[in-house]
Amino acid sequence: MQIPGFEYQRVLVEDDVALHVAVGGSGPPIVLLHGFPQTHLMWRHVAADLAADHTVICPDLRGYGESDKPAGGYSKRRMAADVVTLAAALGHDRFALAGHDRGALVAFRAGLDHPDVITRLTLLDIVPTLDMWDVLQGVRAAIGFHLFLMAQPPGLPETMIGAAPDAFFGYFLDAWTNDPAAIPPDVRARYLAASAAAVPSIVADYRASATEDVDDDTATRAAGGVLTMPVTVLQQDWGAQLGYDAAAVWRPWAPRLDHRLVTCGHFMAEEAPQDVVKALRGSDNRRKI
Repeated sequence: MQIPGFEYQRVLVEDDVALHVAVGGSGPPIVLLHGFPQTHLMWRHVAADLAADHTVICPDLRGYGESDKPAGGYSKRRMAADVVTLAAALGHDRFALAGHDRGALVAFRAGLDHPDVITRLTLLDIVPTLDMWDVLQGVRAAIGFHLFLMAQPPGLPETMIGAAPDAFFGYFLDAWTNDPAAIPPDVRARYLAASAAAVPSIVADYRASATEDVDDDTATRAAGGVLTMPVTVLQQDWGAQLGYDAAAVWRPWAPRLDHRLVTCGHFMAEEAPQDVVKALRGSDNRRKI
């Protein structure tokens, strides 16, 4: 399954690691990073709209979809470097970047590590890794049970998830969607098949967020690191349920923050693509990103 009108290729980002990427349109470049448990196809509506006047780059992240799935390299720092290398290989030394869920965590790290490369950052429905672990306290942490499961040492999570991958990954596609029609059966089937084929690498991605990513973000915070580019965050009002102020969590990381609460499910690019496009373009729907 492909995004209509986009061209597909594989781009080497490390000695033995290539990313599967869709590229379409022309104009200022923007890279769109997908989340869990999805592939680049989650951007199909947004990408088609933006391609009218932008070069739109939609990769499958390392370990997901049709990209390579090495045994290691799942820190967000390494995955962010993948994205910068990918864009450079396609001829772009500066670009706007947007990410959803896991892809937003990669984008967040890319903004911290590569401020001269990322012109603008848009993040969909996350909080930074350190803050995520801080707000998941008490019984309210049950909402993020999968984070704790996949943080365990290698072996048990892979075995448990691999025993019933459709049930595991399908749970999130159902529980996190307000409008089931936003993910039609053929797309859902593609997500489930891609996730079932990537259980070890998906677990490795999540495990990194309880180990390497915590260390990297802790060091960045201690050094006073912030996102220097304009940052837009679109978020459901999870803060009200979990007892925290999401905008207040983001401000220390992003001095140039535009934080917006949206009314839809977690899969915003599929449930409310026009809202996402509007945020990416800015208030003027034709403004260059």
